[in-house]
Amino acid sequence: MAATVAIIPARGGSKGIPRKNLVDLCGKPLLAWSILQARAARRIDSVWVSSDDAEILSVAERYGARPIVRPALISGDEASSEAAWLHAVDHIETHGVAVGRVVGMQATSPLREGADLDGGIEQYEREGLDSLLSVCEIEDFFIWRIDAAGRAGGANHDPAARKRRQEIEKRYLENGSFYVFAPELLRKHHNRLGGKIGLYVMAKHKLFQIDRTEDLALASAIMHGYGLDRSV
Repeated sequence: MAATVAIIPARGGSKGIPRKNLVDLCGKPLLAWSILQARAARRIDSVWVSSDDAEILSVAERYGARPIVRPALISGDEASSEAAWLHAVDHIETHGVAVGRVVGMQATSPLREGADLDGGIEQYEREGLDSLLSVCEIEDFFIWRIDAAGRAGGANHDPAARKRRQEIEKRYLENGSFYVFAPELLRKHHNRLGGKIGLYVMAKHKLFQIDRTEDLALASAIMHGYGLDRSV
């Protein structure tokens, strides 16, 4: 039977936060939260971490993931997550695991639970999807911009005819937490998304991603406030 595998890309290099994947968040390395959440998901058979960094791979093993050494060619700043996922799938299958679907996770989006991953996989199966991404619903989201003349104006609305909340079309923001897709789609299109795409809606407090040092304090407060640091 084909397996469902979670694959977490985790490069050693990081410009915004040095050694970002190993930085402390609520008492654990940032990477550890994604591993533990994937391990807590009932629908995931195994968890893998792809990295070019020996220390990251050592931490990954300590928290229960299986390591994949990523080649330098696909480990630079310009390397895509797709390249890492594709290399990882090939590696996993050469080790005797038939991969039926991939749960691609981003370590920089730790505000999730194993139940979110299970919910996404179940929706993927129930709706017969080719790919799925996690999102958060945006409510009353009026975007403004400054034009070339320095004037403020609406980018996605007419400020002179603002709609009521009930009249606004539902919109969703990709939160980068996780994706579900078949290996065949990744191999054919070199893209995590394609075919019939589904949106798995997560709670608003799980929107946050860690890109800068100052993000760590806010992410820590959210994790502790919602009990996410005690859910795995």
